Amino acid sequence: MGKDTLRESVSFFVLQTIMYMNIGLFFGSFNPIHSGHLMLAQWIANFGGVSEVWFVVSPQNPFKVGSQLAPAEHRVAMVHKAVANSPQLRVCDVELHLPLPSYTANTLCALHSQYPQHEFTLIMGADNVEGLPRWKRAEEILAHRILVYPRPNCPIVDLPNSHIEHIQAPQIEISSTMIREWVANGKNINHFVPFEVAQYISEHKLYRYCT
Repeated sequence: MGKDTLRESVSFFVLQTIMYMNIGLFFGSFNPIHSGHLMLAQWIANFGGVSEVWFVVSPQNPFKVGSQLAPAEHRVAMVHKAVANSPQLRVCDVELHLPLPSYTANTLCALHSQYPQHEFTLIMGADNVEGLPRWKRAEEILAHRILVYPRPNCPIVDLPNSHIEHIQAPQIEISSTMIREWVANGKNINHFVPFEVAQYISEHKLYRYCT
């Protein structure tokens, strides 16, 4: 690591330690991250009342044998490449260092411990809201501000004693499943994912076979 890179890393660590921020947490496997993820995250960074949006990369589920979930190190690397030129978007790999299975309440606890000076806002799709009360330690999750973005054919659901805010973020119909299928079928994914991500997928021969 060069002196300039080390200086930047130390400076970022110091800033993260002393500055208050409201951080938006965007959870997902990002398998792979695509332009829809990035546009939604940037919209929320611009209009959602948060300082930054962190992409919280989910770990591989050991029970999903044979799935198309790329190894975590590849998914994290692709998110790093995708946000490299976006100062309000960052990568968070905290869940990769927590015990499995991964629970959102555990992740929040770890983040509050690591960054006690920050507040955290959850970002989730409207299709997840109705089942939220059944999540592990749901009361801890619902104590946080939650930004809910629209999903196709999903009604607006509000939960009592929660801090849910429904936002009018644009709906962008791109899915990671679609990207994986296109790669497996030799289709061009340029513009649907950042160029650097497309290049990474090609170089590492990811998603050649779609299951």
